[in-house]
Amino acid sequence: MEQLYYNGKIITISGRDFEDSPAEAVLVRDGIIAAVGSLDDVRAASGEQAVMVNLEGRCLMPSFIDAHGHMVMNGQMSLCADLTGCTSFADIIRVLKDFSAARQEEGDMPVIGYGYDHNFLKERRHPDREVLDEISTEIPIMILHVSGHLACVNTPALRMAGIDADTPDPEGGRIGRYADGREPDGYLEETAMQQIQKAVGARMPFDIAKMMQGMQQIYIENGITTVQDGASTVQDLMLLDRMARQGQLLVDVVSYPLLTEEIRKIQEQFSHLTGGGDGHLKIGGYKLILDGSPQGRSAWMSEPYLNGEEGYCGYPWLSDQEAERWITAAVEDKQQLLAHCNGDAASEQFLTLYEKVIRETGCEEDLRPVMIHCQTVRNDQLDRMARLNMIASIFVGHVWYWGDIHLQNFGSLRGSRISPVKDALDRGVTVNFHQDTPVTKPDMLHSVWCAVNRISRSGAVIGAEQKISVYDALKAVTIQAAYEYFEEDTKGSIEAGKRADLVILDRSPLDVDPMEIKDIQVMMTIKDGAVIYRRQQAE
Repeated sequence: MEQLYYNGKIITISGRDFEDSPAEAVLVRDGIIAAVGSLDDVRAASGEQAVMVNLEGRCLMPSFIDAHGHMVMNGQMSLCADLTGCTSFADIIRVLKDFSAARQEEGDMPVIGYGYDHNFLKERRHPDREVLDEISTEIPIMILHVSGHLACVNTPALRMAGIDADTPDPEGGRIGRYADGREPDGYLEETAMQQIQKAVGARMPFDIAKMMQGMQQIYIENGITTVQDGASTVQDLMLLDRMARQGQLLVDVVSYPLLTEEIRKIQEQFSHLTGGGDGHLKIGGYKLILDGSPQGRSAWMSEPYLNGEEGYCGYPWLSDQEAERWITAAVEDKQQLLAHCNGDAASEQFLTLYEKVIRETGCEEDLRPVMIHCQTVRNDQLDRMARLNMIASIFVGHVWYWGDIHLQNFGSLRGSRISPVKDALDRGVTVNFHQDTPVTKPDMLHSVWCAVNRISRSGAVIGAEQKISVYDALKAVTIQAAYEYFEEDTKGSIEAGKRADLVILDRSPLDVDPMEIKDIQVMMTIKDGAVIYRRQQAE
């Protein structure tokens, strides 16, 4: 089966800039790119039965690659109450009451909401347990912050998890308390959420079929054909493995199990997913979390946050000793390691310990470690990342979503350097972008728009010196994301011999006004030569 694409703007991402790799046509044969070049040459390489696909002036480019996110969690959150549009406590109460009423048949099952953001609530604070008790004093209620690093619960949920005035703060987390300093107020940070999540989650009925549909459809509609499941648990991998075996995965999935004591069990149980993987699923390496959220003020900083407790710098998830133990395990296992680092103190911990472990083990493998998020990474740290061949996977959407909040939390100097893409590229660091879905929607064109324009919700330009070109931004969501997965030879650009993972856009990002990039529509998503999404004209 052959398809010949022509009569449109073709961005191959195979050169240093667009002019390096002009193309008039692309030939796909049996899911592989067979020829790229002039229309005459490509037509000559095609067979008589080739299907001619007239792009009608639209843009053809490599499909997008998700460099970091949580695919299974995205499916789970699709079953929860959506709080992303809430602007007040009253909104949260209304949405959760409506959600609970709609599932009366489930009785006293817990109610979980996702996506509230205290920064944009009228009250400008997290709802405490008294607010959530207005929904129910009998049914456990848990709402997750949009960052995924903070949560609020009602009194029954605290009781279910056994959290009371005598419960100490766990390492790497904090239990919010009332003015007496003892009684829990229902607010939880970082590792303090784990006890609640286990207790509440164990009582939640999940519609597996509906969850699986919600897991991948939003990626496909946004032109993404390779998706990450970061911090996978054994249960997550069991679900993904089942989907792969049953032919239900339409996209490629790369899993990174969270580095815990379960890692050896995972290695044994899912040994068939290492290396090249099995079908659409493989294990790419390990995941480590070193700090929290800058907009939630739990990211670990080397200098204090502003407008709060004097001297407060956030905090680490792990001690140096524990972090070194896990980094050593990854390097000795010859596994790629993804480390969540939002604050520059967390970045320092990761870099210092990774350098130490590489030096002491004498490792010479090309492991391509990844610093995830990189919100406040400093230039001296970027220099060290370049020497380690450490990838910067940057959540550049922070500029839009929380740029104004970062200016408040960090001041103009540190705040304007959020997501320092240009500094990283200038130092030779491989950079890619992600949306940390379900924290934000997997909209790669919005990330490209953010990197090119660096505009916040208020309309302010956040760090104009960190703007990059459209072409460099497109590389960050294609070939440089493929590099993270050791797949740059098979994905990420339109070149003969690579897999035909493609996307058709209604306009070329290189030709529109930069402010219009986020409005470009995905018209078609193509995986291994087959159309897996086609935008309806009536949409």
